[in-house]
Amino acid sequence: MALDGTDLAILAALVEDGRMTNAALAARAGVAESTCAYRVRALRESGVLTGIRARLDPEALGRPLHAIVKVRLGSHSREHVHHLYDRLVNLPGAMSVFHVGGDDDFLVHVAVSGPEALRDFILEHVTVHPMVRRTETQLVFEVREGRGVLPD
Repeated sequence: MALDGTDLAILAALVEDGRMTNAALAARAGVAESTCAYRVRALRESGVLTGIRARLDPEALGRPLHAIVKVRLGSHSREHVHHLYDRLVNLPGAMSVFHVGGDDDFLVHVAVSGPEALRDFILEHVTVHPMVRRTETQLVFEVREGRGVLPD
């Protein structure tokens, strides 16, 4: 789908505030409400707009400690990789899971209540998987969201 200035304005406004009403969104993009509703629907149907989610503060929910757990596998069969991937994304506290190339196979961004919970996360949920050969944990001091993919 080719995006024009109106589409980009709608997307930028939704990134800023996903709860914006259609009327406010239309005013922000400078189009009629019916045009705005049509554009949002087209963005969804084309797969450009995949959803709007609530962002939660892990610290406010008792999970102030963030870490990146690097996971290296001993075997790389497609079935085992997919099985572990599915398992990792469904672990409590898993914020993001990246299947990567290079020395490691997965990077897991996790938010937990403290050092003991981090240890338990790794020992009880990650290293017990028979395909996991090695893990390495890096503490995260601060997390900032990136600019995103919208052009200037």
